[in-house]
Amino acid sequence: MKTIEVPVSGMSCAACALSIESTLKQSPGIKSATVNYATQAATLVLDEDSADLSQARKNVQDIGYELLIELQEKEHAEELQKMAHKQLRKNTIAAGILAFPVFIIGMFWMSLPYGNWIMWALTTPVLFVFGKSFFINAYKQSKAKKANMDTLVALSTGIAYIYSTFNTFFPQWLENRGLEPHVYFETAAVIVFFILLGRLLESGAKAGTSEALKKLIGLQPKELILIKDGKEILSPVSDAGMGEIVLVKPGQKIPLDGLVTGGESFVDESMLTGEPIPVAKHDGEAVFAGTINQKGSLQFKITKTAADTLLASIISRVKQAQGSKAPIQKMVDKVTAVFVPTVLVVALITFLVWTFSGIDDAALRGMLSAITVLVIACPCALGLATPTAIMVGIGKAASMGILIKDAESLETGKKTDVLILDKTGTITRGTPKVNKVIWGNGGEENKHQPIFQALESKSEHPLAAAIAQHFQSPKTQLPLTNFQSATGKGVQAVHEGKIYRIGTLKWLTSAGIAKDKSLIQNGEQMLEMGDIVVYMAVDNNLVGIVAIADQIKEESQKAIAAIQKMGITVHMLTGDQEKTAAAVASAVGIKKFKSGMLPEDKGKYIQELKSQGHVVAMAGDGINDSEALVLADLGIAMGTGTDIAMETAKATLMHSSLMDIPKLLHLSKDTVNTIRQNLFWAFVYNIIGIPLAAGLLYPFSGFLLNAMIAGAAMALSSVSVVSNSLRLKFKHQTQ
Repeated sequence: MKTIEVPVSGMSCAACALSIESTLKQSPGIKSATVNYATQAATLVLDEDSADLSQARKNVQDIGYELLIELQEKEHAEELQKMAHKQLRKNTIAAGILAFPVFIIGMFWMSLPYGNWIMWALTTPVLFVFGKSFFINAYKQSKAKKANMDTLVALSTGIAYIYSTFNTFFPQWLENRGLEPHVYFETAAVIVFFILLGRLLESGAKAGTSEALKKLIGLQPKELILIKDGKEILSPVSDAGMGEIVLVKPGQKIPLDGLVTGGESFVDESMLTGEPIPVAKHDGEAVFAGTINQKGSLQFKITKTAADTLLASIISRVKQAQGSKAPIQKMVDKVTAVFVPTVLVVALITFLVWTFSGIDDAALRGMLSAITVLVIACPCALGLATPTAIMVGIGKAASMGILIKDAESLETGKKTDVLILDKTGTITRGTPKVNKVIWGNGGEENKHQPIFQALESKSEHPLAAAIAQHFQSPKTQLPLTNFQSATGKGVQAVHEGKIYRIGTLKWLTSAGIAKDKSLIQNGEQMLEMGDIVVYMAVDNNLVGIVAIADQIKEESQKAIAAIQKMGITVHMLTGDQEKTAAAVASAVGIKKFKSGMLPEDKGKYIQELKSQGHVVAMAGDGINDSEALVLADLGIAMGTGTDIAMETAKATLMHSSLMDIPKLLHLSKDTVNTIRQNLFWAFVYNIIGIPLAAGLLYPFSGFLLNAMIAGAAMALSSVSVVSNSLRLKFKHQTQ
């Protein structure tokens, strides 16, 4: 068995993905197929002995789509998607411009001279130029004995157009039989415009998904410097083999996973761990692709090729997570699969029953009733139910500083019972600052602080800047001599004959520094609180300690309390050490937390919670959170975080305030309730309207719904859906 991902072009709606999926499953050698409309790709599990991708491609082509199985086609898949989105936008705008006057004439200026001819001239390009994809796809679906929303749109608009065109050119045919030659051009034109608009909105909402993957892939350097026979050779990353030696200069990204064999430096691993403090690297230390080397040079031995790096595994898992379907989508797929053929059968039965009823003009009345069924059943209200509520909900959220990507996550987000928070940059500010400074006896602060400030200003250590900034002195920087740096340990220099050192206690002790019992005890207490502690010495005496910590945001405790009050359990996951995690969790009132978590650990933790039946939301800000944000039912990114976190998440808090999470959850609940109300009324409209259109009441009351009223009813159902969605805006007007 082999699993592959193949780009798909030509999909314009979620129903297209369902159609392609069922076709692929019937192709030889394909054991399972999942088509993801969001990523425009199909994930196939193949039997390598019997799979025939060429035949699968032909099967998909027969129903109007394209599998991009060739390498050069895959490389242009993104370009094809952009072109398709651009064309869809042009078609939607053009259809809207032409449909508007048709709607005005058809609904309000029906007595306009030559009105029918004007509407015919404007509606023709709407259907057969800007909406031609509906007819092409419907034809291809029919050849494959399938039907989708395109089929219903094409039939209803096509029949309405043909009937209206006949009445425009030959009005006397119906007039001679005592019937009014109505036209329904506005119905056909408006339907096409609204369906195109819905698809454009859907297409725009999913665009960020591929952008996130693109940026993740962009973290992988394309070239590296190999050391061979003492020479530096620039080479593509793909050509590098296991065991080869790579040179990484200051400021460069590390191209592959490996073990350090020479040099010393600090490496920014925040994209993996989320922690802001770069990590010291010496011989034998592991380095990872995509992380950034700081000021020193490193040589390392390759231990994993490009396809197997930790970053590559994150990319793979994000793709896999995005390829999974939400339960609501499966339900929509089932409804779509049943709704369309049901309407077609009802229209056909309506025509046949009328035709053989034996009344006057039976066939004509049957045709009119069948058209009325197709017109009144056209999924205009269904098509608007979700996008209008999303537009209003998303617009309202945006005004509150919350950017919501789509409705799919909100469907499950409203049921959230567990919220997972990343620590760094989410609960805390994400930048280390001096928390506290304790000096020994004898006024060391006044005597030594300016000197230590000058010393840390020369250091390359990531924490040195925080200390130097805290010790800022208005005086001119003091002269230092014999400056020395021990990577990952500390720095020292001479001033006025005295040796000043600042660094780890172990390093100072190894240099023969006498321990001050009081300072050591204070330092241990700070370490218990999760702070990073740096020690200061002059000659052989310990003179002070500096505690450094990532500051907790002011609103974090209040926000977490508000979330817990909603009945949601809050967990904290962090790549930081346990003592720091415990201190932060205690300070903000979180009882459940995990420390030392890698990106894959966060993902597994979320999957475990979901397997227990929990609905999980996740808030984070780093690349290391991207997998977890995708796997969560509702991913929430902080606005000050990375682009990748924001694009893999379903919502972004632009103010980076946890206080916005309760607002988001309340708004998502109201938005989803509005969508459900819209869908309910849209379906009720069809349940009542279709039997009336078919003539169910005619034998009892002589009432027969004509297509003109059906068109008006369809428009009214759309207006009711839009009005209900706007109510959401006013409901949150004061919030």
